[in-house]
Amino acid sequence: MQSDWSPSSWQTKPISQAVEYPDRAAFDQVLSELSRLPPLVTSWEVERLKTQLAEAARGERFLLQGGDCAETFEECRSSVIANKLKILLKMSMVLIYGSHKSIVRVGRVAGQYAKPRSMETETRDGVTLLSYRGNLINRPKFTAEDRTPDPRLLLRGYERAALTINFIRGLIDGGFADIHHPEQWNLDFVSHASRSDDYRRIVRSIDRSVYFLEAIVGRRLDELTRADFYTSHDGLHLAYEQAQTRQVPRRPHWYNLSTHYPWIGDRTRAIDGAHVEYFRGIANPIGVKVGPAMTPEELPELISVLNPSNEPGRLTLIHRFGAGKIERCLPPLIDAVRRHGHQVLWCCDPMHGNTVVTRSGLKTRSFDEILRELSLAFEIHEQSGSILGGVHFELTGDNVTECLGGARGLTEADLAQAYLSDVDPRLNYEQALEMAFCIAHRMNTKQQRMSR
Repeated sequence: MQSDWSPSSWQTKPISQAVEYPDRAAFDQVLSELSRLPPLVTSWEVERLKTQLAEAARGERFLLQGGDCAETFEECRSSVIANKLKILLKMSMVLIYGSHKSIVRVGRVAGQYAKPRSMETETRDGVTLLSYRGNLINRPKFTAEDRTPDPRLLLRGYERAALTINFIRGLIDGGFADIHHPEQWNLDFVSHASRSDDYRRIVRSIDRSVYFLEAIVGRRLDELTRADFYTSHDGLHLAYEQAQTRQVPRRPHWYNLSTHYPWIGDRTRAIDGAHVEYFRGIANPIGVKVGPAMTPEELPELISVLNPSNEPGRLTLIHRFGAGKIERCLPPLIDAVRRHGHQVLWCCDPMHGNTVVTRSGLKTRSFDEILRELSLAFEIHEQSGSILGGVHFELTGDNVTECLGGARGLTEADLAQAYLSDVDPRLNYEQALEMAFCIAHRMNTKQQRMSR
């Protein structure tokens, strides 16, 4: 641990996206209670994930990170949680087929309740109120009461996160990750896809591979019914994160035990800011969102602050430029990181840079633009002698209609059918699985090319 750091030292730094509570006494009381509640994850889970991320940075594994833009308390339901887990597990199996690598599965789940916003306030019909910042901070209804930050929501967020992660653990321990039945996958959309035969062949190949392996060893492989699964969220609300920051027996470090894998947003990554100050002292693997404003001069300096010992698996750079900017923005950053000898895991977030607003005022994203940025990311890293070791999606296991395109060709007119997000648009079940098939096709093509 760095001697000039403590879990509260961030309070001496300027903070972006600050939350102001009218009732400070109630806020302090809630934080005191949070600090006494049991942790949501364990330090040995955190360290195991860090080891796997180090392997992904070397090209030995591949990171799949995905989930809601912002979780809601109302969707802490068994069916919603199971659907999120199901789509990530299915995507991971497709990626295993394509990459021939183990997949690190990380959900934006069990804590993704706070969101940064570009505008502090929102105006409707001449009335101006605070922006909705996620269920951890305030409520989405456009009333003064609902938009006022409520400290009691911090406790509810902790409780919902605990319920979610314990249900996920129960599902996985009970065999929910069993891959013996790919025929149960919902592939109705495949008939509309240009590579429908390829997609069905992948599923059949996964099925045959499982039974072939079991035939060789002469028994059912119980390991194929279980899978490692980790949680992540934007560590936006530093007071909440501090309350769950602990030292544990026989380890010298401080851990944020509200999640395995917190990240810093593109709006809160100032080198002299509160978020970087907090994150530099915790032992978790951490991510940093990297957008078009990041410069080749700033990035190595930021990395040096967050990972001064150059620890493998410690730091993930999650780049999010947009399909129209990645060719200009990414290569200089890769070059700067290489020249300084930093060990990082590169991950592509093709969602945030491709957000547009429709004529009716809805935020949306195009499947084709998401895929284009992702394809360019693979190409740029390959040409630069770098490794793209992961992908980061905003997605849901439900059939919402928030993003355009995909095999069914969702149009702007279709968005109103099931647009449920209060913040940013997500890939639905079909679009997310199709995206995994597209990535797997690219990876498998590369594997075949290299083996010749």
